Amino acid sequence: MAIPEQFLDELSSRLNIVDVVSAYVPLTRKGGNYWGLCPFHREKTPSFSVNESKQIFHCFGCGKGGGAVRFVMEMENLPFPEAVRKLAAQAGMEVPEDNSNGAWREKRQRILELNKEAARFYRSMLSQPEGAQVAEYIAKKRRISPKFSARFGLGAAPNAWDRLILAMREKGYDKADLIEAGLAVAGKNGGIYDKYRNRLMLPVIDVRGNVIGFTSRVMDDSTPKYLNTPETAIFKKRSILYGLNYAKNTKRPNMILVEGNIDVITLHQAGFDNTIATMGTALTEEHIRILEKYTQELVLCYDNDNAGVDATQRAIALLKGSQLQVKVLQLPRRRDDSGQLVKQDADDFIKHQGPEVFEGLLQGCANSVEYRLEEVRQGFDLSQDDQKAQYLQAAAGLVAGLNSPVEREIYGNRAADAAGISREAMAQEVEQQRRQKGRQARRQEERRSLTPTQTIQPKQRELRYTNVASALAEEGVLRVVLLDPSYFRQLEDLPASDFSAPLLGRAYDQLRQRWQAGKPVSLAALDGVFTPEEMDHLSAVVQQPQPMHTAQAALDDYKQTILAQHRRADIHSGQDLAQLRDLLKQKKSYGG
Repeated sequence: MAIPEQFLDELSSRLNIVDVVSAYVPLTRKGGNYWGLCPFHREKTPSFSVNESKQIFHCFGCGKGGGAVRFVMEMENLPFPEAVRKLAAQAGMEVPEDNSNGAWREKRQRILELNKEAARFYRSMLSQPEGAQVAEYIAKKRRISPKFSARFGLGAAPNAWDRLILAMREKGYDKADLIEAGLAVAGKNGGIYDKYRNRLMLPVIDVRGNVIGFTSRVMDDSTPKYLNTPETAIFKKRSILYGLNYAKNTKRPNMILVEGNIDVITLHQAGFDNTIATMGTALTEEHIRILEKYTQELVLCYDNDNAGVDATQRAIALLKGSQLQVKVLQLPRRRDDSGQLVKQDADDFIKHQGPEVFEGLLQGCANSVEYRLEEVRQGFDLSQDDQKAQYLQAAAGLVAGLNSPVEREIYGNRAADAAGISREAMAQEVEQQRRQKGRQARRQEERRSLTPTQTIQPKQRELRYTNVASALAEEGVLRVVLLDPSYFRQLEDLPASDFSAPLLGRAYDQLRQRWQAGKPVSLAALDGVFTPEEMDHLSAVVQQPQPMHTAQAALDDYKQTILAQHRRADIHSGQDLAQLRDLLKQKKSYGG
């Protein structure tokens, strides 16, 4: 581990996870835990739990969990060492620099400096003969002014195999640096070559002003048309919003989310400095969490083709329940020189219609429910009775999914008026579909409760249990020893190798090693040892109740089950299911 274990234990002893989480999430005590709205997914009813005695958090909705360090990693999008550093500063502690930790920070800084030098190199190429094609593309094809070309650091990658490599070597960067930053690719003969060739280069700059990577567009017919920096320690597409470094300072009351990087530059140039884009990926929970820090309203302005419509619908679904008010700016199609209707993106629209028309669309754009209702309406011919009936059923289904009774009445009435039926009839249809959705949800919950093997299994496929009966007992052992580590004395004859689930065996082994070394035994101490997905599952395991008065009897049964299952080389499915039922009964009785 890069940071000494002794330091991490000392830091944990000074932290209270309730205080750490409360700085981000309002918490209310209920029973033995603290509860709040999960900051990692959208919800209206609190399912996010903080257990002070165990010093862990767990969301029963999205499944995230772990200790204080894991929480800060997720909230601030930080790697483990940086999250530790942030918490240490809050606790008045200084992280000791060992060789590996110092090397990690030095490597990160070196990548950032290399990216900055590469951005300068690409920028300089615009004034060279090798960059003439890109310079012409920027000025004439895209109509980007010199001011905004410079503002966004646009550059040109020459149509050569090693121009960047040679330039960076002169500045002291080696082969490993270039590959680590994603600027060069290893060849089959052991050499390297420039990753970007004959491309328009757009530096990706974070809110702190660091060049964390690049996106690019090819200048010929080669593929891929667009190419980004690969995932690195500092470049993670799921949490990057292109243009946010400028948009965060906007005076406008909202932010506009578009599809492309060029769209962002064109709109900024047209006066819409609140425009951002994802990096060729769909909108994610991480993006939403970042946006909520900078704005209260998000305007979706995707391309007006079928793919853009689908992306809009997916984004609306993901944004449902967020703190953001959501609107949709739907770009109209335009006719080309032959009179054919063609799609438009934001860049096209600004060029053909101008900023004033775009401003008008922005001021009059629909909220997400209005947009979805209109999308439904366009799929039917309301002059035909059968089509009208189908439209009303589809619209009622959409309206029935709204949580607010006021919204259901407003949009139900709007759909009724569009179809020319009574508002009362529409309200009845909406209520009927709400009852139907409720029945379906209850049936699904009942089916899940009748299939315990499905509800017990970890969400991550690679963590799935091969022997559910043994894994249930292994989970129980972890809960008991975390309740009271002295129970390890009774487990000398239960090695981790007897566990059927590798994850549970590794957790058991790590905890036992800490107990043997006289160190604190807690799940939070494993934050830097296990992956986030593994910590999610382990936190779910230990959140289940294990009263002290049943711990001894439970441990005896768990241990006996694990040893018996380990001795049996082959377990018939019927026997396995029978043992699973017995274990579920035991678990219920031990849980109090």
